[in-house]
Amino acid sequence: MTTARQLVDKLWSYCDVLRDDGVGVIEYTEQLTYLLFLKMADERAKRPLKAERIIPEEYSWDRLVQATGNDLELEYTRILNGLAREEGVIGTIFRKAQNRVTDPAKLRRLVVDLIGKENWSQTGTDINGDAYEGLLAKGASDKGSGAGQYFTPRALIQAIVDVVDPGVDDRVTDPACGTGGFLLVAHEHASANVNEMTPNQRHNLQHSFAHGVELVDGTARLAAMNLLLHGMGSSNGDSLIDVRDSLSVDTGERWSVVLSNPPFGRKSSVTMMGADGRESRDDREIERQDFVATTSNKQLNFVQHIMTILETNGRAAVVLPDNVLFEGGAGETIRRKLLTDYDLHTMLRLPTGIFYAQGVKANVLFFDRKMARPGRPWTQKLWVYDLRTNKHFTLKQNPLTRADLDDFVGNYRVGERENRKESERWKAFTYDEIVARDKANLDITWLRDESLEDLASLPSPDVIAREIVEDLTAALAEFEAVATALEEQLGHTHAGDTTA
Repeated sequence: MTTARQLVDKLWSYCDVLRDDGVGVIEYTEQLTYLLFLKMADERAKRPLKAERIIPEEYSWDRLVQATGNDLELEYTRILNGLAREEGVIGTIFRKAQNRVTDPAKLRRLVVDLIGKENWSQTGTDINGDAYEGLLAKGASDKGSGAGQYFTPRALIQAIVDVVDPGVDDRVTDPACGTGGFLLVAHEHASANVNEMTPNQRHNLQHSFAHGVELVDGTARLAAMNLLLHGMGSSNGDSLIDVRDSLSVDTGERWSVVLSNPPFGRKSSVTMMGADGRESRDDREIERQDFVATTSNKQLNFVQHIMTILETNGRAAVVLPDNVLFEGGAGETIRRKLLTDYDLHTMLRLPTGIFYAQGVKANVLFFDRKMARPGRPWTQKLWVYDLRTNKHFTLKQNPLTRADLDDFVGNYRVGERENRKESERWKAFTYDEIVARDKANLDITWLRDESLEDLASLPSPDVIAREIVEDLTAALAEFEAVATALEEQLGHTHAGDTTA
């Protein structure tokens, strides 16, 4: 039987051939997505038991196989255009689809030799899903593709999911889902005891357990296909991925678990209007009365959005850059709201060198939504785990592994947080201690950097060089944040000036 690794190598080998024609990694993966879906739909229509046609005959795989030469390119384009008008998951996968493989001979090889020779239904969802995930990971690691911004390290996702512990009765969403990594791992975690589940639970696990929102069409289609290949949703049903801007509106839907790594990059294309009533200078305003502060900082807006969409007693884990911890103004307002009205119980300080996007100093905030109780803060203690100080990771030579997070997961004490005990990297800070800090700053450190005191503790030169790049890039991002905040402040001041 073909293994996932063999499938990845087989499919990836052809990417280099197409690169000469200007087809990038993401475009190639998109073309594979279209063709895989058509081939799997064909297999379903022809299976001996419970045969089912999920796409119209006029757009079938056989039409592609029978076409040759220039007719193949025309037929492929016609099929893509037709399927883009379909509903449900089909419409999501083929939304705005375009043929990027303009050489008929190369397209023929993709159709007949690479996709056509595999029976994707018989290979099994595990093999197919793993192969597809492998392709996405290769795409993310390709510097020229820009896909790294949509990819969270799998080891980190697994550790986050292990401690949040989503179960079969949960409903999980990711409002910035990228290619769907959090949703896949959450589904896998909740499926651990699938043999003991009721038929209703198994149905819910497949069709309504997970939901994602993704703004970028191309990324949304990769996510929709990724979920489908891992046995989530159905190829003739509604898409589990919505293609829209999460921040633009509160749909009113609430979730028991939110897992997310919102996109890096500080500025949003729009400035949100919060309940504080501050006016926006942007051309397009979106008024969100559920937001406590108006800001153009995308991550702060995602925090506010997640605070809204969590149901009571729901739990969230969100990856956020350092500026969210210390930024004043809207940042302080949001942090104080989070500490008072939610139980912000855990923070994981992440090391540098683990993300494909450079210069990211990030953390994971874990918080639960509670019933309102005016005058009494819900956060009693914030436990901080420092995985950053004296830790040195790189994407290739020393990548982050799940084992590197074992100590954090063990100290977290899933299901018995009241029994936590402090250790070298694991400290608790009371609500009073935190709110007494300037601007309720959560940028908390206590470990000494050994490399500053002992030259023997210095990492290798390539790691040092990478960390310098990370630090400088992060510093530039923080300067940008300060400059933007000052510009906004001055803009509002000038807007309030009156002349006699």
